[in-house]
Amino acid sequence: MGPGREHCEGQAPMTARRDVTIIGAGIVGIATAIYLQRDGHRVTVVDKGEPGRGTSFGNAGSLAPSSIIPMGMPGVLRNVPKWLTDPLGPLTLSWRQVPRLLPWLLHFRAACTKEAVIRGARALRSINAPSLESYTELLAAAGASDLLRHDGMLHVYRSEASFAATAFARELRAQYIGEIEVLDAGRIRDLEPAASPEFRYGIFLRDNGHVRSPYRVVEVLARHFVDNGGSIVRAAVSGFRFGADGPAALKTDQGEMPVDRVVIAAGTASSALARAVGVRAPVAHERGYHIEIPEPGITLRVPVTDGERRFVATPMEGGIRLAGTSEFSNADAAPNWRRTDALARLGPQMLPQLKVEGYSRWMGTRPSMPDSLPVLGPAPLSDRVFLAYGHGHFGLMAAPATGQVISDLIAGRTPRLDIEPMRPERFQ
Repeated sequence: MGPGREHCEGQAPMTARRDVTIIGAGIVGIATAIYLQRDGHRVTVVDKGEPGRGTSFGNAGSLAPSSIIPMGMPGVLRNVPKWLTDPLGPLTLSWRQVPRLLPWLLHFRAACTKEAVIRGARALRSINAPSLESYTELLAAAGASDLLRHDGMLHVYRSEASFAATAFARELRAQYIGEIEVLDAGRIRDLEPAASPEFRYGIFLRDNGHVRSPYRVVEVLARHFVDNGGSIVRAAVSGFRFGADGPAALKTDQGEMPVDRVVIAAGTASSALARAVGVRAPVAHERGYHIEIPEPGITLRVPVTDGERRFVATPMEGGIRLAGTSEFSNADAAPNWRRTDALARLGPQMLPQLKVEGYSRWMGTRPSMPDSLPVLGPAPLSDRVFLAYGHGHFGLMAAPATGQVISDLIAGRTPRLDIEPMRPERFQ
């Protein structure tokens, strides 16, 4: 909460009880629904799919107050050619997508300056820092505390040069989240005996946690929302019918749905809807992949991130999940399963005793903003529509704070965090 900002937890709504329709049943939409419901509003969530079966299903499960480092960092663009030519690298880009991505890429380049990164880190801290505390309360209320773990996270590196290149990121974390533990090879093995002895440098983020099943988190929270009087409607939203005061109804494949207040939290599908209410934010469809190994042959004590290969191994209730890679391609392109093949080859390089057999594979598309910050706030052309999308890699951890901000805005309260860096019209 910034200086001069006032917010009282448990404060009663300052406006009349509203009918609020949320487009999107991923973790952002469901978390937002719960906080609006707690404010006394009548809330309906609309999505073409089952809650949590979209992009929320496949993330790495991290709840990391220390996740304050934007994608764009000084010098990162120098690494792009190397990543693109490495079949095991963290980035894939179809060159045919470059013309369409050009506005996003130009904004991304502008976000890679030291000054922009510092501003971004401050904003990411404000929206990600409450994640562990928020999920502790949300999952306890839903009777699913067993889904949450608070074991910390390892970031590990093989070479001194790779570790030295993280100096600015470590400086930001130390400044905004407090002390971090710098590790040598022996300490890495103390914390995670399964890690390769090739890792000689690292950091341990003690404040981090993770969930044991991102899908089940959304599922149990959605059920909790419905049990408390909320409504979830299966329908594909294609647009709005406008009245004198803004959107009067959603156009869906099940017919029109009258609306009062609307929250757009539909992931990659949000862009077209947002354009209708005046938002021209450059959103990239960034595809991520995971594999999950049901019988890995090892027990992983803590999540481990390979800082050089840029993927993470997380202990889940269904085994060990390896997640990572960024792929920019057509939204409707077939999955590139070579990305999961790469994860299957990288896993034993991180965890030498890992048995990569019988794994499931998954691909999902996240809405990524060039400055790594979501589109959050009221729509420019309608005070009845609110935007909550574009969280990129931070959707799970930022969902509770996002939902609380939307509930503040709809209730007429001052938002509990500074949303100016995330305002929907910032790229216009």
